[in-house]
Amino acid sequence: MNKLKEKMTLNPIMTFIILIFITIVVSGFLSLIGFEATYYRLNPNSQEYERVLVTVESLFSLSGVKYIFSSTVANFVSFTPLSMLIITLIGIGIMEKSGFLKSAFALATHRLQKNTITFILVFISVICSLFGDLGYVVVIPISALLFLHGRRNPIIGIVAAYAGLCCGSGLSILFTSIDSSLLSQTIGSANVLYSNFSIGTFSFILIMAVAVFAVSALITVVTEKIAVYKVPKYEFKEEKKEFKLGRREYRGLLFAGIAGLLYLFIFIYNIIPNVPFGGKLLDYSQHFYIDKLFSYDSFFSNGFVFIVTIFFIILGLAYGIGAKTIKNNNDFCEDLGHSLDGTGHILILILMASILINVFKATNIGTVLVASLTELLNNTSFSGIPLIILLFLISAVTNIFTPSPTTRWAILAVAAVPTFMNNSMSPAFTQTVFRFSEALTTGLTPFLAYFAVYLGYIEKYNQDEKPVSLFTSLKYQLPYGLLSGALLLVILMIWYLTGLPLGISSSVTI
Repeated sequence: MNKLKEKMTLNPIMTFIILIFITIVVSGFLSLIGFEATYYRLNPNSQEYERVLVTVESLFSLSGVKYIFSSTVANFVSFTPLSMLIITLIGIGIMEKSGFLKSAFALATHRLQKNTITFILVFISVICSLFGDLGYVVVIPISALLFLHGRRNPIIGIVAAYAGLCCGSGLSILFTSIDSSLLSQTIGSANVLYSNFSIGTFSFILIMAVAVFAVSALITVVTEKIAVYKVPKYEFKEEKKEFKLGRREYRGLLFAGIAGLLYLFIFIYNIIPNVPFGGKLLDYSQHFYIDKLFSYDSFFSNGFVFIVTIFFIILGLAYGIGAKTIKNNNDFCEDLGHSLDGTGHILILILMASILINVFKATNIGTVLVASLTELLNNTSFSGIPLIILLFLISAVTNIFTPSPTTRWAILAVAAVPTFMNNSMSPAFTQTVFRFSEALTTGLTPFLAYFAVYLGYIEKYNQDEKPVSLFTSLKYQLPYGLLSGALLLVILMIWYLTGLPLGISSSVTI
């Protein structure tokens, strides 16, 4: 029976290939039957609605095959998870090989219980939305090493970290670049009914703070009570030996601390606006501070991944010099590539994911689905709590096929914001409902670009003979998504029924 199950388990790479072919065939069928939808787009200049027709593009044709073959290489080279992962792994590699991570983890977790360590990891994962997508390529590899050095199953750390990253993707105590992009759509849609409507950058801070801590606590409980029994077992080959920090390790940490703080001081000083000889990493053409940091043309935004990688390299190198684990330039250069060993399988998964996402986007299936479900908001007679639930579910379902919040909100906002305003609910609350819904399904879609990183690292630490299938890895995230979505929906209900402020000068009602 076990051998039969092993034969029936599809390798994740093969599953990606099958999904690519299914997408191509389905696009041909939907195009043949004329599957299309219309939605209204707000013109930012005229502040008027523009009707847009979107149709499914068939790739089940000669031109479709030509597109796939001609775009695959360029798309893979420009696929963000690939470059971000390779660059950050260089920094993580020297931190790990030099011994910095092992010593830092030992110092930080020496007197902490495993539940507390899990909560800290999850909390960091949840708030990583502040740094965009960087969290996926930094937190997932480090979470595996954290659990590994703590003599715990590294796959549990990977699953918990990914759950925190996905369930926290729409939660941010501080204003982010994505929030800024969404806010422009929200304000534009609100101004159709009320001119000069505005929302501040701290309009969501209270409800987001509650949501961040509540979701972090929930994911910790789910990890320790459910996930630890679901993932494949991990056996340590060497006998358990308690790692103790000695004089060399403390000296290495001291060197790393001094070097790291100096680097951070220079870096932070250059993101503070209007200070002498500082603020050099900001884009002063933007209005909001977060846009000055993360605008498309800002040096900080374009170089942030490399800035973090250099920080990691400095920590690893300074520790290695202090602890004498790096004795010469050869040691340093070899340590840089340490984390890239054994990543071939991950790179193939990223290639397959890039093809699937590229093919799916080219078909427009996701956009047509978003536009079709948006019509429910335009035609609904719901109000109050049923309307909140309707937007929450529509957003969650469309998130599976179009994980980009800016793409979905550009379509949904024009219908959702006026509908909520006509029911006396504020645009800020409408955007909050939209963002909270991401927790339900972000971890359950293979169309998320960084899903391949999560799946690849599970496979890297999987000791079973049979691979962890794509759908099994998604199933690990199911209790996280369902329970986090339910929890956030309850928080929305509490705010709606009690009238608590969303943040500074912001409320549920108009």
